[in-house]
Order: sequence, then structure tokens, then C-alpha cells
Amino acid sequence: MKLIIQIPCYNEEEMLPVTVKSIPRQIEGIDRVEILVINDGSDDATAHVAKELGVNYIVNFPKNLGLARAFDAGLKACVKFGADIIVNLDADNQYCADDIPRLIKPVLENKADIVIGARPIEKIKHFSPLKKILQKFGSYVMKKISGADILDAPSGFRAFSRHAAMRTNIFDNYTYTMESIIQAQRKGLSIVNVPVRVNEEDMRPSRLIKNNLQYIVRSAKTMVRFFIIYHPFRFFATLSSIFFVFGFGVGLRFLYFYFLGDGAGHIQSVILCGLLITAGFQTALLAIIADLMGINRKLIEDVQVKVQNVTLEVNNSLKRY
Repeated sequence: MKLIIQIPCYNEEEMLPVTVKSIPRQIEGIDRVEILVINDGSDDATAHVAKELGVNYIVNFPKNLGLARAFDAGLKACVKFGADIIVNLDADNQYCADDIPRLIKPVLENKADIVIGARPIEKIKHFSPLKKILQKFGSYVMKKISGADILDAPSGFRAFSRHAAMRTNIFDNYTYTMESIIQAQRKGLSIVNVPVRVNEEDMRPSRLIKNNLQYIVRSAKTMVRFFIIYHPFRFFATLSSIFFVFGFGVGLRFLYFYFLGDGAGHIQSVILCGLLITAGFQTALLAIIADLMGINRKLIEDVQVKVQNVTLEVNNSLKRY
């Protein structure tokens, strides 16, 4: 049983040694613990420090592509290198690495495909009261959108089975936390929450969240985008219904005045009615097309998983020989 711990990094030459040294090397039920660092186009000595620390694998980006891209590349690399379980650990030493055995236990026992480390939000000292409210509200909204029982949606401390990692494809450039939850729920992957601890000391400020307003705006945009991507028919069908309702409403208004003998003064309502109903029909067509595209994406992802499985089997056969 092989565990690979992936650490996405961007200019982490100072914190990376602290994070790597905190990782337990002996875990019950795991035969090998390896570390993969994703160097997201750092312009400091992150890559050199990773080599000096003796991590097992390093994925280098020529330029900074963002946390989501680094996370996705890490998952694909871990699968390629034969990981049975993958743990994503932030490089800022926010999460207590001693909780990794607790995090992977549900995966080891085949009770979950994905495990999310739920932080004690109320007890985190460096979180402002507003940030604590936003974190909880974000988790609540994500729970409603995805249908999954999530306690800490923004948490980056996660464990993935190989099966879950192969079925995860991140499209967003900002963050992977919310998108991976929606994908997992849509693909029938089981998610479990596990309470984890955080390190209050030796932490640097978050680079992903510059201020609370930016966090709210970007999170809202991300959630709307994910809803359109993963629920396209529902989104466009709802939009189409709105156009139809307003269109028929305007049309009924014109008929009301028409039968009262005042129809000539409300020709604008006929034009508006026609425009709204036309928009409704066009949006309904978009709903059908988007739904077909969603089905096609699922088929492509199934093919991708099968190709990855075949590649792993071939690699394992070559190793035996």
C-alpha cells in the first residue's frame, strides 16, 4: 500500500522544510510513504529546497498557473507513480501532519473515496470573526449545491483513493476545493469528514485570499460557474422558464388591454412578448445542447479512467519483468 503526499508550492522555500519534516514516515496499514512537490512556477529557491529535502518526486511548472492547476497536476502525477492513496497537504504548514493517519483511515478501510479534514473553525485564533462566518457560510452553500454533507468545504487537507483521483478533473484556475466536491457527488464518490487540527504557530498569511471581499466575489463566481458546468440543463431550463413566464405575462397584459379596446396603445408589449418567448425557446435549446455536452464529457472521463487503468497495469507488468 503506497501513500503519496502531494504538496503544491509557490515560493515556499521557507515553509517547505517545516512542512516536509512534519510528515510521518511510518503509518499503520501503509507500506511506503512518499512525497511529491508541485513547484508552481516559483521564482525563489523552492525547487532547490525540495531537492535538498530529498522528496521523492518534483513536478515543475515553467510559470505560475495557480493552486487549482497545481493540485490537478499533482493528482495525475501521483496516479502515474502508483499511489494507492493520495493526501493533499498545503505547504504553509497550516494543517497538523500528525493527523494524516486519521485522515486516510476511512480510505484504508474502504469506507470513503475522499476524506476532507474538517478544521475547528471556531477555535482558530488567526481567523477573524468575519472569516469564520464566511467559512461556515461557504460550507453551507456548498452543501446545498452539491448535496454532500460537508463540514469544511474550503479545507485543502484531503485524502483520495486512487479511484477517486483518477475520476477528478479540475477545470477552475482559482481553487479546487469546491469543484472537487461537486464532481465527487456527481460521480457517486463517497465523501467523509474527519476532524483535524491546525498549527497556529509558524504559519504565513494566506496567498489565496487577499481580503474577505475578494474571497466572497471569487467564491460566488466560482460557485455559479460550477453550477452551470455540472448542472447545465437545470440552469438553462430555469432561465428558459423565466423568459417564458415573463413573455406570457407581457402577452396576457396586451390581451387584457386589447379586449378593453386599447390594444393599439400597447404594441410594445407584443414586441417584448415575442422577444422574451424567442429567448425562452433559444435558451431551452441551449439547455438540451448543454445537457448533451455534459453527457459527452462523462463518456470522455470514463475513457480517461480506463486508459489510466490500462497504463498502470502495463507499468506494473514491466516492473515485474
